[in-house]
Amino acid sequence: MIEATLWHPVAPSEDVVQAPLAARLLERDIVLWRDGEGHAQAFADQCPHRGARLSLGRVHEGRLECPYHGWQFAANGQCVHVPALPHFTPPATHCAHRHAVHEAHGLVWVRLEAGDAAPPAFAAEDDARLRKLNCGPYDVAASAPRIIENFLDMSHFGFVHEGWLGTREATAIDDYRVESLPTGLRATGCKAWQPQSNLHSTAPAQVEYTYEVTAPYAAVLTKVPEAGTTAVRDWREAIALFICPVTPVRSRVWFRLAVADFESPAEKLQAFQHTIFMQDQPVLASQVPRCLPLDLRAELHTAADKASSFYRRFLRHSGITFGVC
Repeated sequence: MIEATLWHPVAPSEDVVQAPLAARLLERDIVLWRDGEGHAQAFADQCPHRGARLSLGRVHEGRLECPYHGWQFAANGQCVHVPALPHFTPPATHCAHRHAVHEAHGLVWVRLEAGDAAPPAFAAEDDARLRKLNCGPYDVAASAPRIIENFLDMSHFGFVHEGWLGTREATAIDDYRVESLPTGLRATGCKAWQPQSNLHSTAPAQVEYTYEVTAPYAAVLTKVPEAGTTAVRDWREAIALFICPVTPVRSRVWFRLAVADFESPAEKLQAFQHTIFMQDQPVLASQVPRCLPLDLRAELHTAADKASSFYRRFLRHSGITFGVC
């Protein structure tokens, strides 16, 4: 399964501390913990001795200890201590199943199987003029591809986000451009009339969007409202969507915000994004089928759906099978 060779977010970095943390990714149970040097680790949440959940154990002296018989595992997965046999030296075969770990964007990312793909990029991360903070997680009864497609879709603004990102009196979608990228796609020239495009809006505005799919289950948008429509001069923002595919039809979602606002409380910035996604969530959960159809004949499409149709073709050509049908 190609999805297992990709990087996926599984938990906020701040939640991975000196205690085991259970998580689930691609229908597999994993345990996250930090070793004695403070590095995040990810193991299969199953002791190789008698199958107990390692997440029920503890971290002791930089080692992960099984709750059942106290076997202790080093950061490399090797068992280094069996309490029932204090003088026993466990062989190399006595080891927990270890997964690759990467920390970025305030999250811990896990790759279940070896692969060459890089973690999803977020270009705004290195822009010192933008403040970064996370919003979420959200547990959503929808497949990861359905959530990405919703993120790319402007046609729903006037209905799902009426009074905020759209209005029923201005629902027309002008033509825009979509180009292929190794990671997915980029859509440019996307425009929408929005009553309140961001937290600091002072007037309705024509807002220009750029969308980029940076991995099968990750995407980024940047949005710039027309001048003079925000209380913050030269307002701009970028929002990354990072999804953990828990099962084919259940996902855990984070948004990474990068905004030109270093003054507002984090809670106020997060509240705006929270409001928008809470409007999306019941619609996402209502879609049938819950997995995203990759056969373009399975659902109807128009020119306004250009980005989502392009995304479906990208998933099919990439061999993605999890969360699609």
